Amino acid sequence: MGNVRIIEIKESVFADNDREADRVRGALKAQNTFLLNLMSSPGSGKTTTLLRTIEALKDDLKIGVMEADIDSDVDAEKIATTGVKSIQLHTGGMCHLDAGMTEQGLQQIGTEDLDLVVLENVGNLVCPAEFDTGAVKNAMILSVPEGHDKPLKYPLIFTVCDVLIINKIDVLPYFDFDMDKVVEYAHRRNPKLKIFPICAKTGEGVQAWADWLKAEVRSWQEG
Repeated sequence: MGNVRIIEIKESVFADNDREADRVRGALKAQNTFLLNLMSSPGSGKTTTLLRTIEALKDDLKIGVMEADIDSDVDAEKIATTGVKSIQLHTGGMCHLDAGMTEQGLQQIGTEDLDLVVLENVGNLVCPAEFDTGAVKNAMILSVPEGHDKPLKYPLIFTVCDVLIINKIDVLPYFDFDMDKVVEYAHRRNPKLKIFPICAKTGEGVQAWADWLKAEVRSWQEG
């Protein structure tokens, strides 16, 4: 075993991606375009939340959406019905997007006339959190049926995100979900994490989240 060479490549891969992500952010800044990376587990209500967010913001911001999936164009078709620019990104089996893949999507959607581009990342609480996409802000959705212990089980995504959206609060009476505990656990991972409880189905709480996002976009453009 002493004759076997061990080469650590993980750090260099992430370092290269981080440099690419910084370059992507710089290019977006030059165009005054804000990129949001939206992450969650499958079934958390990502697309429904995004539809509600678009509804709340489309009169104030020019919006584009990049839907990332291993396959299918179901979500992109839903987003296209809102009238915003929408494209589908297929990852070829990969469970995340990195900065280079995100840049390809940005080139295809065309960002020159957009205030906000939302990247709906692949449904996964692990892999997408490891890669900087070049986004200005990272947001994640945790749905009530998933349980309040997820910040303990998947610490990285709570650490790298700026926003936690807690979706499906309409079913709180039917699940063993402790709102105080999830807030405590999430802030243990990231004290600066903004938390918005919502119901994407009814629209409850969405306006507060949309107002925060709009303010962040304007701040990015004016900064």
